[in-house]
Amino acid sequence: MALRLDCPLPKLDFDVITLGHGSGGLLTRKLLESGVFDLLKNDHLNEQHDGALLDLTGRTAFTTDSFVISPIIFPGGNIGELAVNGTVNDLAMCGAIPEFLSLSFIIEEGLPVEEFWEVLVGIKYAAGIAGVQVVTGDTKVVERGKGDKLFINTTGLGQVHEKADISVNNIRAGDKIILSGEVATHGIAIMSVRQGLEFETDIQSDTQSLGKVVNDLLGQFGHDIHVLRDPTRGGVATVLKEIATQSGLGMELDQKNIPINSGVEGACEMLGLDPLYVANEGLFVGIVDPVAEDMIAMLRDTEEGKNAQCIGTVTSNHPGQVVMKSPVGGKRVLNLLPGEQLPRIC
Repeated sequence: MALRLDCPLPKLDFDVITLGHGSGGLLTRKLLESGVFDLLKNDHLNEQHDGALLDLTGRTAFTTDSFVISPIIFPGGNIGELAVNGTVNDLAMCGAIPEFLSLSFIIEEGLPVEEFWEVLVGIKYAAGIAGVQVVTGDTKVVERGKGDKLFINTTGLGQVHEKADISVNNIRAGDKIILSGEVATHGIAIMSVRQGLEFETDIQSDTQSLGKVVNDLLGQFGHDIHVLRDPTRGGVATVLKEIATQSGLGMELDQKNIPINSGVEGACEMLGLDPLYVANEGLFVGIVDPVAEDMIAMLRDTEEGKNAQCIGTVTSNHPGQVVMKSPVGGKRVLNLLPGEQLPRIC
């Protein structure tokens, strides 16, 4: 986190964001020049144009997302890091190498400039790790009470890896289901702050960029990787149910193989939450070739995938259904939840 220490808040003549900062006039210029343009500067952003001119070749992945998380600063990160990592990871799940981002802020009047600066530093930090550039964006300010501190909208572009062939149509019975890390840490980290809960262990969000590790996997295994998804809202169970429905195949999971931090597991039990439906921000689900051991070994050699596990198998039995075997031998079907366990989590 040395980068954060090297980016002190500049001296400004205002402490909070006002409606004037969204007017397009002098205050807007001060906010952008003392913050966004200077901190995130690159050749494209330095043009300060309404858009960015980019050279794109070959297959290109395109994604857009919005981030409305509450609180905007949480254990392990903030809404800025989340916006960069979430967009980068969406591109990575398409088999793309993330390159460019747009970034739009909707700021509620009264947001402390110090908090906005912390978010900007988080964006710079996450973008630096992911190797992406913020090349264009927008800033709007809404009246007090018409927002919730800060919302961020992003768009991401990246070139698809030459060996990537990511499609639900590629899934076959016998494929293995892998999970790159421990489930539910992001959702529980947010809940702990939102509800003022304290646990015996320090639970932090797992927000991180998956672009590099996915790129390395594609370089090594290519077409053996059939599907990639990041289980954000709705968690692992929702993503697998969606894939099963799309593919017309079934899935069989083994609960004892699903990685989860003991503190997170205890918190879920205390709160009555099923960790398989809790949001994540730093892991992916992969449906891969039946011989998955080498992929797991490669993942475990990385910081992002050190807790990777094979959690199940695709089957032609019970098409469209996800069935999980418990440690004592019982089975249950994982369906889509009718509502949201934890709202405003991303």
